Amino acid sequence: MSIETKSSETIFHGRVFDVRTDTIREGDVEYERDIVVHKGSAVIVPVFEDGTVALVRQYRHAAGEYLLEVPAGSLEDGEDPLEAAKRELEEEIGVVAENVEKLCEFYVSPGFVTEKMHLYLATDLTNVGQKLESDELIEVERYSLSELQTMIADGRICDAKTMIAVQMLPDHATRAAKA
Repeated sequence: MSIETKSSETIFHGRVFDVRTDTIREGDVEYERDIVVHKGSAVIVPVFEDGTVALVRQYRHAAGEYLLEVPAGSLEDGEDPLEAAKRELEEEIGVVAENVEKLCEFYVSPGFVTEKMHLYLATDLTNVGQKLESDELIEVERYSLSELQTMIADGRICDAKTMIAVQMLPDHATRAAKA
């Protein structure tokens, strides 16, 4: 079955995303969809030598609460996701990584958002100090993998990208970090 975008109109331009309305024809059916257009994000999971993982706690106004999350940030125009992940690691956690490995990519909510997240694992970390942006009010906290799994199970971690990141952590990364 062929899918054709009959029309597309941007109805909102924002700092972080735009919104457009598309008219789509799928076979004999025509319908409209409102789409949030986002450049994508880089997400990075820093695993320290002792096996702990650094997360950031920050207020998320849309959720109305402080959330515990892996470091992440929106991509700039044309920015390589790997470079963005390294930038976020240094800005938010205050470390640089000797080794960075891509774990996966995933869509945040493909029913109406174009945002794709690029998830990386960072190991062999060196402290260089945080470089927070003026509107970043975050606290860094470190937890073991088993603590993170428990926090997901009992609802203390409810951020989807963090849940995916914890599930994607390869066994060899946590074992290597503990060695």
